[in-house]
Amino acid sequence: MKSNASLIYGLLLMVGDFLALMVAFAGAYALRGPLSNTPVAHPIAATTYLGIFLLLTPFWLLIFGLMGLYTNSIHEKRFVEAGRLLIGSFVGLLFVSSYAYISDRVVFPSKLVPVYGFAIAFVLLLIFRNTARYVRNALFRYDIGITNLLLVGNTHVGRRLVDVLADRRVSGYRIVGVAGGHGEIAKRYPHIPFYKTFGQAIAKINPDDIHGIVQTELYADNEENNEVLEFAQTKHIAYRFVPGNSELFVGNLAVELFRGSVPVIAVHQTALIGWGRIVKRATDIVVGGLMFIVALPFMLIIAVINKLASGSVFFRQTRLTRFNHEFRVFKFRSQYKKYDGTTPEEAFDMMGKPELAKAYRANGDYLPHDPRVTPLGRFLRFTSLDELPQLINVVRGDLSLVGPRALIPHELNKYEKRHAILSVKSGLTGLAQVSGRRDISFEERRKLDLYYVQNWSIWLDLVILIKTVRAVVKRSGAV
Repeated sequence: MKSNASLIYGLLLMVGDFLALMVAFAGAYALRGPLSNTPVAHPIAATTYLGIFLLLTPFWLLIFGLMGLYTNSIHEKRFVEAGRLLIGSFVGLLFVSSYAYISDRVVFPSKLVPVYGFAIAFVLLLIFRNTARYVRNALFRYDIGITNLLLVGNTHVGRRLVDVLADRRVSGYRIVGVAGGHGEIAKRYPHIPFYKTFGQAIAKINPDDIHGIVQTELYADNEENNEVLEFAQTKHIAYRFVPGNSELFVGNLAVELFRGSVPVIAVHQTALIGWGRIVKRATDIVVGGLMFIVALPFMLIIAVINKLASGSVFFRQTRLTRFNHEFRVFKFRSQYKKYDGTTPEEAFDMMGKPELAKAYRANGDYLPHDPRVTPLGRFLRFTSLDELPQLINVVRGDLSLVGPRALIPHELNKYEKRHAILSVKSGLTGLAQVSGRRDISFEERRKLDLYYVQNWSIWLDLVILIKTVRAVVKRSGAV
């Protein structure tokens, strides 16, 4: 029996959104009408008002649908969903206002009704969506709404998928079989059936128990690939495959006709191209400038204290940013001046403690009580106040507010995909910092930087900035 869980969930979201919008604008009408002592400018009967919204709200839901608010990919992306709900609510309100103008009918009894309606609608939509998500995830624990997957291929991607999806109560997916996967991963998950070939898998598994197939390995023999695809199509099973060169299918893709006749896929190194760079730079100037003005009094106080405590205010170091451009980063001095220009290994050798270098590297380039750091510097790092002078770099254009971590050349040279990371400006904060900062390895931080480069969006920048504030306040991963 095929799974209709996603379809049912999507329908429930539509019903819930419809009710949220109706309740919101009915509430707005009541707040400005019967519940208000101030006369309205354009009296309209409640039945007429609600009738108009009953007619127009389905079109509002259509706008939500066009924005992807009912697709599977949005279900677990809370921040993205919230952003689209905000934009969709505003566009829907414009649609209603346009209807009122074109039809020359009174829709809102006063100017405050659409304002109240918009605010209430957005809040109710957020509450409903998050409640629906919570209920859906809770039902996974009772095997309700589970999607059955058959994985095909013995690759590192397939093994990673098994790790991610193995617990159906969390992932919402049940792996009914892995064709081609063996070894240690089979020992780790004895409850998952493993088969040598795809033929053996489908001979043992009832096709009605397979809701989707994910092929993580394209075979050299096209007949084998055709066997998997034809089985999925004849049994009406959802089919996906992971391309062999997965690096090709990330970032910014565009399908276009080359010279007007040949269809090609254009693969850009980063999604941050064209108008996006203009908007991002404008945001850095405006927001970064305002942040600098607000932070300036605190920076002056820290500068005076640092000068008195260590005789030096700033620490300057050569870092890398977009297109391998080198620049001098500004930070409040947090370590003793005699260690300037030295690598951790050289610094620890200077103090006669070379064993600390191994501990430093083994701990993800971090020591809880680094002897190179001054007492004041320890406080500045703990509170992230040592980063404030980098706002100067942001305004100057060396850095962006959000981007990959600005690393010194010898650090980034360790990473083979450094050229992809250096296709955008480095940032004051970034995805790696809000995902654990020093609590994750160098390799994982660079993977997060690469993901940011390939999947940039204005909304992602906003989410990272919000998470940065939360990380600083909670001091998660602070050094």
